Amino acid sequence: MPAVPERHPRLILGMLSCCGVLVAIMQTIIVPLLPSLPRLTHSGADDVSWTVTITLLTGAVFTPLLGRAGDMYGKRRVLLTALVGMVIGSLMCATSSDLLTLIIGRGLQGAAVAVVPLGISILRDVVPPERVIPSIAIMSATLGVGAAFGIPIATAVIEYTEWHTMFWVSAALGVIVVIAVALIVPESTLRTRGRFDVPGALGLSAFLACLLLVVSKGSSWGWDSPATLWLAAAAVIVGPLWAFYQLRVSAPLVDVAVSIRPAVLFTNLSALLIGFAFYANSLATAQLVQEPASTGYGLGASIFVSGLCLLPGGVAMVILSPVSARLSAARGPRFTLTLATVILAVGYAVRLFTSDSLAGIIVGATVVASGTAVAYSTLPALIMQAVPVTETAAANGLNTLMRTIGQAVCSAIVATVLAHLVAVHAGHSAPTLGAYYLVFVIAGAAALGALVLTLLIPAKRPARVLAGAGAS
Repeated sequence: MPAVPERHPRLILGMLSCCGVLVAIMQTIIVPLLPSLPRLTHSGADDVSWTVTITLLTGAVFTPLLGRAGDMYGKRRVLLTALVGMVIGSLMCATSSDLLTLIIGRGLQGAAVAVVPLGISILRDVVPPERVIPSIAIMSATLGVGAAFGIPIATAVIEYTEWHTMFWVSAALGVIVVIAVALIVPESTLRTRGRFDVPGALGLSAFLACLLLVVSKGSSWGWDSPATLWLAAAAVIVGPLWAFYQLRVSAPLVDVAVSIRPAVLFTNLSALLIGFAFYANSLATAQLVQEPASTGYGLGASIFVSGLCLLPGGVAMVILSPVSARLSAARGPRFTLTLATVILAVGYAVRLFTSDSLAGIIVGATVVASGTAVAYSTLPALIMQAVPVTETAAANGLNTLMRTIGQAVCSAIVATVLAHLVAVHAGHSAPTLGAYYLVFVIAGAAALGALVLTLLIPAKRPARVLAGAGAS
C-alpha cells in the first residue's frame, strides 16, 4: 500500500464525503418539481419524466465505466471529470426551461454518481489501514444521506424561491468541490494495467440502456408495446453476449469471474434489493402525506411538509454511518449487513401500522432510513474484502450500479401500484390506502430477500476484514 500522503486523512474523507452528498442530492432534487414541470417547460407529463429517467440511465451506464477508467488512469482524475460534468449539467438546467436542455443537463448530473465508488477506492488507497472501514462506511452512506436530504431541500426551494435557484446553487457548490478536490485529494498510485475495454463498455451500455428503459418506461409505453418488447428482447440478447465476451477478453471492463464469486455476487444482489427498499420509502412517503383529507387517510400536507418528513431519516443516516463502521470492525460487515436488512424489514412492518398520522409516518420512514444507512455503510467493505485491490473502483461501481437498478425497478413498481389501485373521493382520483400498504409489503419483502442473500455471503472474521480492506 502506498504511503499515506501528508494531507490529513480526515480532511480527505470530509472532502470526498461532501462530493458524495452533493452528487446524491442531484439525483432527487427534481422529484418534487415533476408535477409542475409540464407547465414550466410547456411539455407533456410523460415527456418531463425523462428528467428522472435519464439520471438513472446515465448513472447506471457511467458508474461502472468511470470506475474502471479510474482504476486504469487515475481515480482523482476521473472523479474530477465527473464533477466537472455535474457542474456543466447544473448550469444547463439553471439557464434554461427547455425540456431537451434540462434532460441533457440532468444526464450529466446523473453520471456524476460515479463519484461515490471512486471516492471509496481513493480512501482505500490513501488512508491508514485501521481507518479504511470507517472511512468507506461514511463515503458509501453519502448516497443515502444525499438522497434523503435532496427532497427536503428541493421542496423548500420550490416553495419559497424560483425553481432554477436550486440548479444555480448546485452549480456553485460543484465549482467549490472541484477546486477543493484538486487541492486536497491526492492521486492514487495504484493502477490496473492494460487497455480500456471499449467493446465491453459499449456492450454494457447497450444492455443497461435497454434494461432500464424497459423498467422505467414500460408502464407508460405499455408492457406489450413494440418499443418495450423490442428493448426487452435486446436486453435478453445483449446481456449474455456481453458476459461471454467479458469472460474471453484478457482485460475485461467487468471481471465476471470475480463478480460471480459468492462473496461478490450475493453482496451485489443484496445491494439491488436494498436499493429497492430504500427508494420505496422516499417515493411513498412524499406522496402519502400530500394526499387530500377527502381520501379518508390523507393528511393534505404541503409539498414542503412532505419533504420535511424525510429529514429525520437523513439525520439518522449521518449518525448511524460511523456506528455501522465500528460494528463492522468488531463483528464483521456480514453481521452488520444482516442487522441492517432486519431493521429495513422491521421498518416496513412499522409503516403498516403508523400511516394514519404525520408523527407515525415520520417514525416509520426514519426506521427504514436507519436500516438503509447501516446497509449502505457496510456494502463496500464486503466488496473490497473480496476483490483485488486494483479493481476496487470498478467493483464498487458495479455495486453502486446494482443499487441504481434496484431504485429504477422500485420506481416502476411503485408507480404501477399507485396508478392502478385508485379510488375516487369528492371527485378526486387518488391511490387507496391499500395501495400504499401493498408498496410497504413489497418493499419489506425486498428487505427480507436481501436478508436471505446476506446470510449466503461467506463469513470472515473481523480481523480478516480489516486486513483485507487495507491490503495492497
